[in-house]
Amino acid sequence: MRVRLLSAQWLLVITLWVIGSTTATATDEPRILVLGDSLSAAYNMPTGSGWVARLSDHLGADAEVVNAAISGATTAGGRARLPDALDTHQPSIVIIALGGNDGLRGISLAAMRDNLIAMIEQARGADARVILAGVRLPSNYGNAFIERFRGVYREVAARTDVSYIPKLLEGVAGAPSLMQADGIHPNEKAQPIILETVRAALDPMLESGPAARSAD
Repeated sequence: MRVRLLSAQWLLVITLWVIGSTTATATDEPRILVLGDSLSAAYNMPTGSGWVARLSDHLGADAEVVNAAISGATTAGGRARLPDALDTHQPSIVIIALGGNDGLRGISLAAMRDNLIAMIEQARGADARVILAGVRLPSNYGNAFIERFRGVYREVAARTDVSYIPKLLEGVAGAPSLMQADGIHPNEKAQPIILETVRAALDPMLESGPAARSAD
């Protein structure tokens, strides 16, 4: 009887250890939330061809990637959606790649700035680190407005001290072979390039591990 009792106790200990190990592994796995617009939503191409899906494929079991990008999204829309997304997915890293539609629609740059700052604060309030990805407007919007638009991202990055990608479409925008016919959206060939641009900011964050989540 005593042998059976000890065996049962050891079985319980082993079972609890396995469950605890599994839970720890799941908790330690980084979860990356991408909050973006059509540039991150694989616009006009198979979903699996977009840079976000490619990021997920690249990371494999080492991290979970959640794509919350919606074509046509603005910073106001992202600000409204982010709290629910944070509550649902509980990410450790949030990539904010919004603002292009604000600029294209002539939405107030002050409102865009305030929305970006609010999203960064929301993410940090949920204990997530943040990467801010800027975009550039087409040249026909005029140099003065384009520079003011770019200045919003620089100001937000400086004020919040987040990891900052100045140009999400670095090496892509302005290259006809990498853009769709509208001249605004990148094509499938451009997606690996965008992925590498994002990874330059993301990889060091992943390598730093969960211990550094309280700072960017």
